[in-house]
Amino acid sequence: MGAPSCLAMVLLAVSAAMALSYDPGHVIELARKHYGTKGVRAIESWQAMLSKESGQPEEALLKAVNKYWNRTVMAGEDIYVWKQKDYWATPLQTLVKGAGDCEDYVIGKYFSLLKLGVAPDKLRLIYVKARLGRQSVAHMVLGYYPSPDADPLVLDSLVDSIRPASRRNDLTPVFSFNAQGVYVAGAMRTSVDRIGRWRTLVSKMRGEGFEP
Repeated sequence: MGAPSCLAMVLLAVSAAMALSYDPGHVIELARKHYGTKGVRAIESWQAMLSKESGQPEEALLKAVNKYWNRTVMAGEDIYVWKQKDYWATPLQTLVKGAGDCEDYVIGKYFSLLKLGVAPDKLRLIYVKARLGRQSVAHMVLGYYPSPDADPLVLDSLVDSIRPASRRNDLTPVFSFNAQGVYVAGAMRTSVDRIGRWRTLVSKMRGEGFEP
């Protein structure tokens, strides 16, 4: 087997390892155990959307996933939804509650797109400062990068339309991250393990039967 073929196999293996995988039957049983009927319905709803959109072009996947999470989840602050100041919910937890804040929308969209086969290096969770009227508030959006240096498309819980970052003058990026690392303009990529809430999120998802 030639070198290019070997390289392709390695890249496919790395990509698969970073995607979201799970046994649907096992996850449903764990959802039933932890969250009851609401958990089962949440998984079935999410799985139905993923199955319906599987195989579509990436542009269509972005629109479908963005629409699903924006319409299924009601916006709510962590202090009211989880009685905590800052809590990162798993996609399943968010769907069971039916509510979440900006991070929860982004987490749900991120793992949905990974499950649908979008390459991990095309997606980043982006912390931004969002201008709302005269206020500037901390916010998170999901960025889709068609190529490493591309102007990312922004999936946002505040705006249903998906637009390039260059057309979102109301957003000022702070830093971004994904399972591969943390990205800060002008600095080298660092390990995502430095983000404690991400480590906790991944651990919780594994407890629900997912392998992120």
